[in-house]
Amino acid sequence: MDQWLFEQLQKITPEEQNYLDGDEQVNRDIYTKTKGFEIDSQLFLKQKKLVTVRRHSRFIEFPEHRHNYIEIVYVCAGTLTHYMEGKALTMRPGDLLLMNQHVKHSVKRAAIGDIGINFIALPEFFDIPIQMMRRQNVIADFLLGTLRQNHTVPQYLLFRLNGQRHISNLMENMIASMAGESENEDVINQYSMGLVFLYLLNHMDKLAHNSSQNYEDVVIQATLKYIDTQYRTAVLSHIAEDFNQSLSSVSRLIKKNTGYTFVELLMRKRFQKALMFLVETELPVEKIAANIGYENQSYFYRQFKARYGMTPSQYRQEHKHDAQIRI
Repeated sequence: MDQWLFEQLQKITPEEQNYLDGDEQVNRDIYTKTKGFEIDSQLFLKQKKLVTVRRHSRFIEFPEHRHNYIEIVYVCAGTLTHYMEGKALTMRPGDLLLMNQHVKHSVKRAAIGDIGINFIALPEFFDIPIQMMRRQNVIADFLLGTLRQNHTVPQYLLFRLNGQRHISNLMENMIASMAGESENEDVINQYSMGLVFLYLLNHMDKLAHNSSQNYEDVVIQATLKYIDTQYRTAVLSHIAEDFNQSLSSVSRLIKKNTGYTFVELLMRKRFQKALMFLVETELPVEKIAANIGYENQSYFYRQFKARYGMTPSQYRQEHKHDAQIRI
């Protein structure tokens, strides 16, 4: 990080000095005008601005609260520990935490060397980043959820990014630009944040915590759904492209979490459908093979006999009155 910027971020604010002088409770008047502890973006955003940054206040236990905006927390130095949903999430330098408006959380007392930056952003700030990502993904789904008025489920994403210099450079540039004022600042920062999200999509293995699922669960569920609906033409490269991962990385992840390779999962689904067609329809075997994705009839026959110990026609004859189909 630029030395001048780091020195600015280390300075003790008047609020922090009050805590050092003995104040034992957060000064809520700084953060909200209501009885409930919902931090109000309008107390920090200048008129017509979509985003700003504020360093997390140190030297005090920050009580449970929520926001009426989307918060992105970036740790520059030291550590920050957030408590949410009964879990302690300790962030380290380079880590990035995204929280929607409905997350309730508290923050452990930070020391002088713990530098965390809070991005305070209105949902509209993410219009350009969403457009830049285009295809459906975990980050886009999170951001789109913040735009739905009837979507009140707390959601957060925590990325552990130590060593991802291209992302930290972008984050620090945005912090520096908002520390001062410049023309077109919001638009520049919207595109910068969009680049951050695009880089994150290339490092989805760094997604350490998801409020609803972890990253591997997301990949597995997407894989199983894809095979279930597209078994005739499904290929592993489709999953790899969707999650911006290499074929080998996705293949290992699927094997680790299911005990099967992608090809084995696909074959299980295809033969499940083949058995259904054999028992419940009068379709010719050749047509069934084509319907489940096997253009090579000989290969289908060999695989079927190796799996079930009989030909498809024999299976149909023996099981056409069965109520259940063995996979």
